[in-house]
Amino acid sequence: MDNLPETREERAAWLAEIGGIEAAIDKGLLSDLVSLPLTEALVLGLMRQGVTKYLMILGHGSTELGETLRIYEDAGLVKGFQFRNEVEMAHAGTALRWVYNEPCAVVTSIGPGALQAMAGSLAASSNGIGLYHIYGDETTHGEGYNMQQVPKPEQGLFGQITAAMGASYTLHAPGAVRDALRRGAATVFHPWKAGPFFLNLPLNTQPETVELRLDALPVRPRYPSTSTPNERALEEAVDLITRHSKIAIKAGGGARSAAAELLRFAEAAGAAVVLAPGSTGVLPDAHPQNMHVGGSKGSISGNFAMTEADLVIFVGSRGVCQSDCSGIGWPNARAVININADPHDVQHYNNTLALTGDARQILTRLSDRLRHSENKVEWLVACAAKKAEWQAFKAERYAAGPVDDSTWADPVLTQPQAIHVADAFARDVGAVKFFDAGDVQANGFQVVEDNRPGETFTESGASYMGFAVSALLAGGLAEEGRYGIAFTGDGSFMMNPQVLIDGVEHGVHGTILLMDNRRMAAISHLQLAQYGEDYRTHDEVAVDYVQMASSVKGVKALWGGQSADSLRNALAEAHAHPGLSLIHLPVYYGPDPLGGMGAYGSWNVGNWCADVQKKYAATLI
Repeated sequence: MDNLPETREERAAWLAEIGGIEAAIDKGLLSDLVSLPLTEALVLGLMRQGVTKYLMILGHGSTELGETLRIYEDAGLVKGFQFRNEVEMAHAGTALRWVYNEPCAVVTSIGPGALQAMAGSLAASSNGIGLYHIYGDETTHGEGYNMQQVPKPEQGLFGQITAAMGASYTLHAPGAVRDALRRGAATVFHPWKAGPFFLNLPLNTQPETVELRLDALPVRPRYPSTSTPNERALEEAVDLITRHSKIAIKAGGGARSAAAELLRFAEAAGAAVVLAPGSTGVLPDAHPQNMHVGGSKGSISGNFAMTEADLVIFVGSRGVCQSDCSGIGWPNARAVININADPHDVQHYNNTLALTGDARQILTRLSDRLRHSENKVEWLVACAAKKAEWQAFKAERYAAGPVDDSTWADPVLTQPQAIHVADAFARDVGAVKFFDAGDVQANGFQVVEDNRPGETFTESGASYMGFAVSALLAGGLAEEGRYGIAFTGDGSFMMNPQVLIDGVEHGVHGTILLMDNRRMAAISHLQLAQYGEDYRTHDEVAVDYVQMASSVKGVKALWGGQSADSLRNALAEAHAHPGLSLIHLPVYYGPDPLGGMGAYGSWNVGNWCADVQKKYAATLI
């Protein structure tokens, strides 16, 4: 096209009238060379990849990008969302892609803002979630120190930092935009190990003109179906499964997309299924072969299956230290079958038969070859007994009622009791559950009774305090947001309390369930278990979170009370509110064993390290 409109405003309006950039390309209108600012080419390129939502805290380094986004938002082609904290913003973007599969871009400047956004990006990296991080960078001319740069006489320091954090690109010249977008798409839309892509935009290159064909801007890559193992490897796996009598499947996060195939395979193989914190729901909670979570926290039944199994089948698991007890969670295992698309993770353990490829295809092909074997009956009976023991253990804690607490000088609910009540409520109303780090998270993956993937999102990869409350915001950004409940502690909530403001601003319908024990209970418990004393993990400062939340117009703030019934009433009242709600709930902390869910595995931390490492040296796998 020879007569592309001359200004950004005219081009944006023209594209909107046609139906967007893809419609214009389909009509053959964007095949000629055109000249336009780099930031506009970038926005159009991201639009081709389906990225039209920008989560932003604009600064010195992003006014030019902000102007392009303003123009294209006025035309209805993109949408910008303002935030008050970069960590919160990074978490919201991660949840938007993780829960709703909407790719987006997080925008800020270098300096403190970018460092905070990068810190928040650990959640996306640890959980394999793809999104763009775009930072306004210092100029390429080196005319002197730029505000917010790393104050060191060296070139491209933020590019070095982002390269250490993940895949990264600095747009040092406008003509590099196609390469940057191609590399970005390869990271953001990677089929099994996606992550954040860091794109640095120097101040002086942003407004510069780039000449290119708009129909040559890279789109999302389309990856072929992952290859599956050959017949010989599959037959070897079937032979291992047939010969062994005590089989455990460890379902990692990569098993979430293969839940139906995993269920069929587990039944065909006569295997117990042990969950990771992030894979609750891959088997229905009540399924007799679902042994629940296993690992350093784990469960009675999950850790029993890990301890006793002589063959372990890993599905979509990275071998995270807490999930496999720092490598010593499988003391009786003599062989491993590892199913994973990643060629490195699939070889994590010794004595491994590696089945590299798509879990759904591999599990289906194995199931087709298996026949039920009588030698698994005794194993499944023993596992069922341990599951019954775990269920009785949980029921005893739920039925115990409020426990006398020294901080509150009154009986209050325990965290497991509160989570159990809220988990049941969430299932009744179809809410998505988010769990913050710490004791809330650990109790959460032991307590929840999910029946399908996607009911719970627990950020156990980076274990990031403040993730859950920030993730609620994604419901207000998504095209079809779901009602959500953020399970958080007082410490995690105070990492990102600005969600109260941003939640109202972005129209979130959700509830923050704030369980308050005035401490970092997970670390207190760990200190007591290791050294007999807790140290600097609690405070005596009382905070009226109901009053705090009520100060934000549009937030409904409630006192959760001290009983299961009062909590249920508060949850129902919060759900009925069309916007954001907060429930302040006092919870127990103390030595009463009914106050927690216990720990069942080992962990290479603190003064346990020597013992764990000695056992690891003696492990076969």
